[in-house]
Amino acid sequence: MNITQERIDDLNALLKVQVSAADYQDKVDAVIKNYRKTANVPGFRKGKVPLGQIKKMYGKAILVEEVNKLIQEGIYNYITENKIEVLGNPLPITTDLDWENTNDFDFEFEMGLSPTFEVKIDKKSKFDYLKIKADKKMVDHYTTDMAKRYGSMTNPEKSEKTDLIMGEFKQLDSEGNVLEGGIKHSASVALDVVLDKKAQKALTGVKQDDEVLVKITKKFSGDVAHMLNISKEDAENLNSDFRFSVKSINRMTPAEINQDLFDKVFGKDSVKNEKEFKAKIKEEVEKSFVGESDNKLKNDIILHLIDKVKLELPDTFLKKWLVQTNDKGLTSEQVEEEYEKYSKSLKWQLIENKIIKDNELKVKHEDVIKYAKDLILQNFAQYGQPAPEEKKLDEIANQVISNEDERKKIYNQLYDVKTLDLYKTKFKLTEKIVSYDEFVKLASEQ
Repeated sequence: MNITQERIDDLNALLKVQVSAADYQDKVDAVIKNYRKTANVPGFRKGKVPLGQIKKMYGKAILVEEVNKLIQEGIYNYITENKIEVLGNPLPITTDLDWENTNDFDFEFEMGLSPTFEVKIDKKSKFDYLKIKADKKMVDHYTTDMAKRYGSMTNPEKSEKTDLIMGEFKQLDSEGNVLEGGIKHSASVALDVVLDKKAQKALTGVKQDDEVLVKITKKFSGDVAHMLNISKEDAENLNSDFRFSVKSINRMTPAEINQDLFDKVFGKDSVKNEKEFKAKIKEEVEKSFVGESDNKLKNDIILHLIDKVKLELPDTFLKKWLVQTNDKGLTSEQVEEEYEKYSKSLKWQLIENKIIKDNELKVKHEDVIKYAKDLILQNFAQYGQPAPEEKKLDEIANQVISNEDERKKIYNQLYDVKTLDLYKTKFKLTEKIVSYDEFVKLASEQ
């Protein structure tokens, strides 16, 4: 088999593949012989069908399959050995071939090439790094939330707007009777998240064993599907009366803001008074916003580099490739409509890969193991479970990364960390203190 490349321009090329009988005949003959052993042909015993009959029945299909396998392997090896950076996969140029009367075949494939470009990362490029501060209102909110989280549950006689009511929903028919085969489900209802004001009012002031009539639509609360244990589609179209039978009323009484609460939240004697408690909450809240600040910075850098790095793509080839290879059956019109988003995503992928290569950023196997272990320990801590012993931790980590999708996800996350650290070092950053509302406004304007 002979493969040659013909450059059309910097971004497009033709692969010409010549296949002769000597390349495929032995493989075809071997497959035909195997077919003979297993073929069930009327009038012949199994394994005794004449080779000529097998060739007549299956020869063309076997030839086509074996030649295609040969071509795919040959093209892969050619691209790898010649270090050709391709976009997508080579596409065959359709030709009519005489498979029955020809021994030598010529094929041509269109090939999209990755562009050659440079990426400069230096202090000439300037970015704002938005550091989110937690204002008094936010700190007070989190303080109240902490007090509720460590509070005590009571069962008052009557419900109020902040209570949690346990009960059973029964769907009614147009005459007010329980609908046979209708929705029937026990659930808890947090009154402060009921969006329907009329329903919220009806459920406020009720006692145990009371029955309340409420109308439920998709606007009743934030998650009607979960509340009634029905599908999201059914919840979207729901418009029905329900009888709600009250089983119990639960009220969370917030913990007092005192040393006992301080110790429960941050550990014994970590903070000594309410002022220190709120200062610690402020510190923890602002620390939790670092990820959002980092994401905003990276997004700014992505937009900047896509605009700055003049990168041309083999657009005509890529559009054709997307149509021919997409398993969702995209049309040319749909590809044309979405192509700008796709091309920007591909450009960023090429730019980021170039940055990783130029700066010799590497994620090692031990980095992946350590990251997996950290995630596992976080999960154990989240559910209040003791950390596993080192041997068991190693087993769990290796099990996690044995899953290809999980391993790939961890690699991507680690490369995100490494590239972000690089950007913070190489680019000129100006730290700006903003409130969370200001941050959201700036992020949404982008």
